[in-house]
Amino acid sequence: MSDSSSPQPQPGSPGGTGRYARADSGALVLCGARLADGRTVDVRLGGGHIEAVGTAGSLAPQGARIDLAGYLLLPAPAEPHAHCDTALTADADGPASGSPEDVQRRTTEAALLQLGHGATASRSHVRIGDVQGLRSLEAVLQARRSLRGLAELAAVAVPRVLTGVAGADGLAMLRDAVKMGASVIGGCPDLDPDPAGYVETVLELAGEHGCPVDLHTDGDDPARLARFAAMSGGLRPGVALGPCAGMARMPRSVAARVAEQLAAAGVAVVCLPQGDCTGLERYGSRVSRPAPVRLLRAAGVRVAAGSGALRDVANPVGRGDPLEAAYLLASLGEATPEAAYETVSSAARATLGLPEVRVEAGFPAELLAVRGERIAGVLSLAYSRIVIHRGRVVARTSAVREYCDSAAEVALELPRQSQR
Repeated sequence: MSDSSSPQPQPGSPGGTGRYARADSGALVLCGARLADGRTVDVRLGGGHIEAVGTAGSLAPQGARIDLAGYLLLPAPAEPHAHCDTALTADADGPASGSPEDVQRRTTEAALLQLGHGATASRSHVRIGDVQGLRSLEAVLQARRSLRGLAELAAVAVPRVLTGVAGADGLAMLRDAVKMGASVIGGCPDLDPDPAGYVETVLELAGEHGCPVDLHTDGDDPARLARFAAMSGGLRPGVALGPCAGMARMPRSVAARVAEQLAAAGVAVVCLPQGDCTGLERYGSRVSRPAPVRLLRAAGVRVAAGSGALRDVANPVGRGDPLEAAYLLASLGEATPEAAYETVSSAARATLGLPEVRVEAGFPAELLAVRGERIAGVLSLAYSRIVIHRGRVVARTSAVREYCDSAAEVALELPRQSQR
């Protein structure tokens, strides 16, 4: 099986998928795409939005066209919880380099990896303070600028301590981080001597600057979560907590009560089906299950799913693939395949403060075409993907599986080659 991806697909690409738009192309028509509801349609894109959706063959191409026969067309996923600055460091000999050049390279490579899987937007948590100061954040912001037009990358400033005498430097650095361009205020209250004070400080600063909040917490203390919810209620543009795997270890009645409190406060939960991440610094305590997604959704909590660790000190493996996160939720019984995909698409985009995407006229042209017929199938075995950001193709992966000659193949008339 071969697998390749490119940030700028060229016209005339092989694989039976027609022509691909160049970076400077205008209108683009997606022909014969299957939608999640079973319809087969043509979709015309222009100006970064969906201009029209019609029955197959009804939209005359006014520019480039892509034949999407055999593909399922979906709203593009987003990555709500990444650590791009520390990604891809698991194989390093000794401590990973923290030089701005290396951080920028890792961030860019990780963001492009996520983009190749379909995530046209991501939120990356970046530790500030300690030896690195603001250098890692500066490198991530530089990577964000270099990725403009290919993918959206938001940086979350994550200070270690914010309370007491030791927290004064962290607070000053957090203020500087917001001025530099960090668009989200984060942190890990579990690591602070005063978790409630930490959250209060973050919320106050976020209120001053109109920034969203995204906090790391294991979420194993129901009283602490209840207090977080009470403090966060009403903050706009919003508060997210994650990965909250500790809620899965609570008695169900207790977890249900906490979920209701989070829902009432409008707090979103970002779960990590793959396991813990570097933000919690619990390298030897991998969780066996993610947050109780089904319970949280039943209570009305918006739940998004992220990838978390990507081959770093917290986890030596990782794909940065939103469809894998959705697959894991479905395989664990925490969501149907359709609801699982929603956690990595519409719920993830809403958590990131991005506009809603539907395959309907007028909505943003943030789309993912995946070879397959139904969501359950593409979560299980979908390698070939076409990623569309702002109305143009920005990544393409083609996979062909070939089998050798065999008596079974001849007897059963099986194909020697299949596209995945």
